Amino acid sequence: MTLQANQFAARSPLYRLQAGATLAHFGESCIVTTYGQGDESALLGHCALLDLTNLARYGLRGPAAADYLGALGYQLPQAPNQALSQADGGHVLRLSQTEYLLLGSLHDAGSKAQREESQWQASAGQYLLPRQDSHAWLVLTGTCQAEVMAKLCGVDLNPQAFAVGQVAQTSAARINVIVANLPLGEVPCLHILCDRASVHYFWGALLDAMQEFGGQPVGIDALP
Repeated sequence: MTLQANQFAARSPLYRLQAGATLAHFGESCIVTTYGQGDESALLGHCALLDLTNLARYGLRGPAAADYLGALGYQLPQAPNQALSQADGGHVLRLSQTEYLLLGSLHDAGSKAQREESQWQASAGQYLLPRQDSHAWLVLTGTCQAEVMAKLCGVDLNPQAFAVGQVAQTSAARINVIVANLPLGEVPCLHILCDRASVHYFWGALLDAMQEFGGQPVGIDALP
């Protein structure tokens, strides 16, 4: 494994499974830029898997959480189990009437989300839910994503049934997951958050399910 930046920056819990990958400094941590397996960009539209576990994210819960996020300039989903991509490239998932999960943007290496979490101010009716150390964040891309997930999950994630902006809180490969249909540009993407302690197992389950479709892991350099 090659590291092109600070050797002491935080690494993903998957780093031991990412043999041969090139890591680069990304915000205050490291992220895989490429696995060196040819044209990774060509895989994105078909079947690819990214590890965004080191990209910042956090949650808020409480009856005043929507007002707090609105004051920060976020556009919020209108109902639970919906998600909205933001103008800065981040995403907001509404998990219940009063709980939100904010996913940082690749455009700024998650710095905005990280800054907001560190500057969070306690007030009546809303409280912080740190998610960096509780959840891993994977992204399954391409037109085969629903077929891949059908091997692991009982929920129909075909785009006809699971449209852009929808969120499913379900199980896949027998672990709890949060799945959001949120494209990255023109690339179809399922963002999958799972328990960080289970991500080694789940990464392997996804790669196994992807084999039939020729899917492979890719780094962020593959993104448009």
